[in-house]
Amino acid sequence: MKNTRRNFIKKTSLGTASVVVGALSPNFMIGRNILGANDRINCAIAGVRSRGKAHAAAIHLQKNANIVYSCDVDDEIIEEHNLWSKKNLGYIPKVEKDFRKLVENKDIDAIFIASPEHWHAPMAIMAMQAGKHVYLEKPCSHNPHENDLLVAAQKKYGLKVQMGNQQRSAVTTIQAISDIRNGIIGEAYKGEAYYSNNRGSIGIGKEIPVPETLDWELWQGPAPRKNYKDNIHPYNWHWFRNWGTGEVHNNGTHEIDICRWALNEELPESVTSVGGKYTFQDDWEFVDNQQVTFQYPKNKFISWTGHSRGLIQPKRPGRGVTIYGSKGVIQLDRNFYKLFDLGGNLIKSVFENAVSQTTDTRGQGQLDVNHVENLFNAIREEKSLNAEIKDASISTMLCHLANMAQDAGETLHIDRKSGKVLNNAMVMKNWKREYAMGWEPKI
Repeated sequence: MKNTRRNFIKKTSLGTASVVVGALSPNFMIGRNILGANDRINCAIAGVRSRGKAHAAAIHLQKNANIVYSCDVDDEIIEEHNLWSKKNLGYIPKVEKDFRKLVENKDIDAIFIASPEHWHAPMAIMAMQAGKHVYLEKPCSHNPHENDLLVAAQKKYGLKVQMGNQQRSAVTTIQAISDIRNGIIGEAYKGEAYYSNNRGSIGIGKEIPVPETLDWELWQGPAPRKNYKDNIHPYNWHWFRNWGTGEVHNNGTHEIDICRWALNEELPESVTSVGGKYTFQDDWEFVDNQQVTFQYPKNKFISWTGHSRGLIQPKRPGRGVTIYGSKGVIQLDRNFYKLFDLGGNLIKSVFENAVSQTTDTRGQGQLDVNHVENLFNAIREEKSLNAEIKDASISTMLCHLANMAQDAGETLHIDRKSGKVLNNAMVMKNWKREYAMGWEPKI
C-alpha cells in the first residue's frame, strides 16, 4: 500500500496525542542532568525546518551523542526532515509534535531549540524545569522580560544553557579577542557590525484556512492568537511583531555580540536607532534599513548597520565585524581574522580550518560543531560555556533596546545594571509582552 504523508509520519513517531492547551509544564526535574565523561548525551531538536538541521548535523559529528527526537508542529516539515535525517544521519529520530510532552521524557538530556522566536524563552524555561540542558538559538528571548526570566531560570535550576551565537566558538575569533586583550591594536574603542541582504516583499497576507498539516494553535503557543495568513509560515514570521523580533535580532545579534566581546563591555549607557521601511508596502512590521549606535563609557561605542532590502555599497560580504583600536584594526567574520595597521596595511590573516555559511537561513558549518562540542564538554566535564546564557543574554538585550529606541524615535538612556530604560515610562511599557491565557512563562 502506498504511504500517504500521514502514514509516513506515523511510522516514524511515537504518535501525537491531542494537544491540551494550558499552563506551562511544572517543575518535573526528571532529566539525567548529571553525566559522566563517557556517558551518551541524548538530544532532541525543537524546530527542524532549517536551523535545526545545522544542529542535527553538528550533534551527529560529536562522540557518543544521539538525536532521539525531532519536534515540529508541521507534518510537512517533519516528513522532509525525516528524509533528510535518513540521508544525512543514517537514522530517523522519533517524532513529537507537542514540546510540552517532549520535555517530560526522562531519556532526553539536552534540547536544542530552533523554533520561531516567540517560543525561545518559554521552551528553554520548560526544558530547564524538566531537568534538561539547553542549546538555544538566538535571540534567546522575544522581549526584555523574558530575557531576565531566562537568566533567573538558569540560576535557579543550574542547567547548562548555551545560546546559538556560534562565532563565540570560532578559533580565529577567540584568537583575535585574546590578541585584543593583549594590546595588539592598542585601546579598542569601536566595534562596527553590519548585515547586508536583499530580501523581497512578503506581500499582503490573505486569511486562509490553516493547512491540515499544521497545528496552528500549538505553533502560536505563548503568543496572543492571530488568524492564519498565507505569508506567515514557515519563515516570514520573523517580520511580524507577534512572533518575531526583526533583523537586528535575526542577524544583528551575532555581530553585535562579537563587538561587545571585543570591547569587553556589557550594557551601554545609551542607545540610538534611526532607519525606516523603504522598499515595499507589505506586511513587514519592522524597519528594513537600520543604523544603531550603542554608547559606552570612555567614548567606546558599537554600531550596527542592517540592510535587509538593498545590498550595502560599495560591495561588502553579507555580514562582518570591524574592531578599531588606537594602534590598529581587526576585521572578523565566521571564517577569518585579519589584522591591519592604521594605514590599512594587512599585517596578518588567520583562517578557520573549515568554512561556515554566513548568509543563508541554515548557517551551517564548523562553528556549529565547535559550539555543540563546547556545550557537551560543559555538560560532561563542567568546562566553561563559550556563550553561557548569563552573558549571551546581554547581547540579546542590546537588540531589544535597539528596537525600543527605533520605536521611540529618540535616544534611550540605560541603567547599566538592569538594562532598563531610564526616565521613560512610555518605552518601558514594551518591556513585557501579552501572553495567550495560560501560556505565560514563570519560574
